[in-house]
Amino acid sequence: MSEPRRRPVERPTIREVADAAGVSRSTASRALSGNGYAAPEVRERVRAVAKEIGYVVDATARSLKQRTSRSVGVLVSDLRNVFYAELASGIGDEARAHGRTLVLVDLRGDGDDELEAAEVLVTSRVSGVIATPVSGELGRFLGRIGVPLIEVDRRFDADEHDAVVIDNRSAARDTTNRLLDAGHRRIALLIDETEWTTGEERQQGYLDALEAREMPADDSLIVQAGWDAEEATAAARRLLSLPDRPTAVFAANNVLTEGVWRAAAELGLGIPADVSVVGFDDAPWMSMVQPGVSTQLQDAGSMGAAAMRALLERIEAPDAPARTIVMPTRFLDRGSIAAPPD
Repeated sequence: MSEPRRRPVERPTIREVADAAGVSRSTASRALSGNGYAAPEVRERVRAVAKEIGYVVDATARSLKQRTSRSVGVLVSDLRNVFYAELASGIGDEARAHGRTLVLVDLRGDGDDELEAAEVLVTSRVSGVIATPVSGELGRFLGRIGVPLIEVDRRFDADEHDAVVIDNRSAARDTTNRLLDAGHRRIALLIDETEWTTGEERQQGYLDALEAREMPADDSLIVQAGWDAEEATAAARRLLSLPDRPTAVFAANNVLTEGVWRAAAELGLGIPADVSVVGFDDAPWMSMVQPGVSTQLQDAGSMGAAAMRALLERIEAPDAPARTIVMPTRFLDRGSIAAPPD
């Protein structure tokens, strides 16, 4: 005996939500989508009704109708790095405030997959992309198919794409000056790369500070150490094992800072008694060790929120000139800088 066929469950409609909330269908749609104005009390009432009766926006139907979607593509270099995680969180918070959803792709440090990941986002009909790009290819690819791009943390084409960055050169110059003011003359720079604007500008800021004090740069004290904490630790260990080791190290991102800290501990060097250490970016561990690590802070969450707002503005005004938003930095003095040892 065959089982009786189950009747398909009928999903609530936007009309039912509107009737139950006592508003028009268009008002209910605006309240639920965030696209257009709805008074706060109306928006809350409509959303409460929708939740109560089980109404869910049909995002697929909407994207087909509009030839795009309410989703935003986010492409980040490596979520294992707290900077990128906080950046994505800031994007997500601002996206939700505007009724947008995220399609997030984490490259996990493998830049070779960037274009493939971008194709996945485009296939998902995202309305735009926010990315920490690893090359100019991403911008050229998205530009050819008319998908707006906001570059964050680094930029490859300031004339064609909006960007949200910090003044890396000025921030690095300020950081180096703090070590110089403490009396250091052998200051090492541990840096990840100099091909992107971030690394190139941070190295230039370091050199600017030395030049302003009429101090020649020592190339042996400028060390590239990649993006891996173990690699950074090994590079810092070699640097701090030199017979005439530096009395201070400026580590140009949070992963490199961790490497310096670990290397100093392995070699039995006290911070800042034997070597002063200053970082760039923040991470939870930096405030948990003794002494804490002084660092140049960029607010990744605020950068993400600014990038999301910039993307919404770009979607509304696709022909407006490209612009670069420069976010502020702040130095956190936690006690890891002291005068050089005698």
